[in-house]
Amino acid sequence: MIQPVVVRFAPSPTGYLHISGARVALFNWLYARGRGGKMLLRIEDTDRDRSTKHAIEEIISELSWLGISWDGEIARQSARTARHLAVAQAMLASGKAFRCYATPDELEAMRKAARADGKTRLYNGLWRDRDPSEAPPDAKFAIRLKTRLTGETVIEDQVHGRINWQNENLDDFVLVRPDGTPTYMLAVVVDDHDMGITHIIREDDHLTNAARQSQIYQALDWTVPLMAHIPPIHGPDGTKLSKRHGALGVDAYRAMGYLPAAFRNYLGQIGSTHSDQEIFSTEEMIAAFDLPQVGRAPARFDFPKLENLNAHYMRQSADADLLVAVERTLPYMIDAPAAARDLSPQLQRKLAIALTGLQQPDRRAKFLIAVPGLKDRAKTLIELVDAATFIFADRPLLLEERAKALMTDEARTLLAALLPALEAVEPWNMGETERAVRACAEQLGAKLGSVAQPLRAALTGRTTSPPIFDVLVALGKEESLARLRDQVRPEAIRR
Repeated sequence: MIQPVVVRFAPSPTGYLHISGARVALFNWLYARGRGGKMLLRIEDTDRDRSTKHAIEEIISELSWLGISWDGEIARQSARTARHLAVAQAMLASGKAFRCYATPDELEAMRKAARADGKTRLYNGLWRDRDPSEAPPDAKFAIRLKTRLTGETVIEDQVHGRINWQNENLDDFVLVRPDGTPTYMLAVVVDDHDMGITHIIREDDHLTNAARQSQIYQALDWTVPLMAHIPPIHGPDGTKLSKRHGALGVDAYRAMGYLPAAFRNYLGQIGSTHSDQEIFSTEEMIAAFDLPQVGRAPARFDFPKLENLNAHYMRQSADADLLVAVERTLPYMIDAPAAARDLSPQLQRKLAIALTGLQQPDRRAKFLIAVPGLKDRAKTLIELVDAATFIFADRPLLLEERAKALMTDEARTLLAALLPALEAVEPWNMGETERAVRACAEQLGAKLGSVAQPLRAALTGRTTSPPIFDVLVALGKEESLARLRDQVRPEAIRR
């Protein structure tokens, strides 16, 4: 009988969910879903000084935003300390581990001596075979694993291939600290075994832990799970991803207005060697994903590619779905401190006005009408909302400097002539408004552009906007005419 696949994502809640970590979570999820298996979520919170409740909540929130689900209850490593210690005691009893009474000064002297000799094995085996009765009374001790002294430890990694370590270079590493707390090295092995993990898919900064953890499995006569170590995501220049490259955490990309489906697609595709395909449905991603297709080299993050991918998803999204996405994302756009591309105070104000405006049914309805003309030009939700700020603006409309420059006496004369033509339009729709504007321009002997540009400025306060007839329909007849009248009147001229 084939054993069902069980994987886990096990973040440490000491900060935000890094995009490399999110990619690993996605790979675990894809691998399990593609094989009818389970993905479990375990919070590795044994570092109690650095783990925070807020970080746990954020990790769960960002995984949910990405559409990554897990099976069963969330496990907490800190709740299993008694089990970890019980395993360590059993290893002591079986002779697979030993008590080490070395003092901090002795350990430091060992390290210095080993480094001076060019050795990677820093612990010299001082208490490996000594009787604990030789220790001073009431002395504190660590519990160390008796690692193998000869031979090699081998991992058949699903990404990197066969990797081997010479056992003579591996320390008798600590399982339980002198203060009685289990180390990560022990806890992760016990938890993975008890949770029935069959495949460990994690970032490759854990690759050096693989040999040590394999030795714990073997000392306990437990089956070693298959392992796959995923390279990190680097910046476009090939160096380690840092703040100078842009956002590091998933929360920042959410705040910058990327759609979760687009970001998930990008994370699943980046660094892959299996295909030139860029657009994947969720079902296609699940069907296509396999560990040997993950590149061995670090993936390079490409902002333009992500933006183009996000623009595609926005164009393909239903208008109502984009409205919901905007409403859910606006608070993050405004407040998220992790956003890598700081918003200008002016844009923050626009987003705040939009958030308030969407709570008003009439403006919410107008925004929905405007979405088709907006989404074809926007690459992010921020750009979508920014282009839609004319929907939420109060009268009299404040004009941007370039729009103000368009509002000459000649332009106001054109708008004054256009008003009666638009007042007569019924029904108020794109076709009828376009016919009225074109007819008026022809009657005045003017080009359409010379009428459309001041009309756009009067209606939106900007020189760029969705197509002008989309704007007229989105604003509605009453609001459109009112904004035009504001600009035709002499007292509406801005300073």
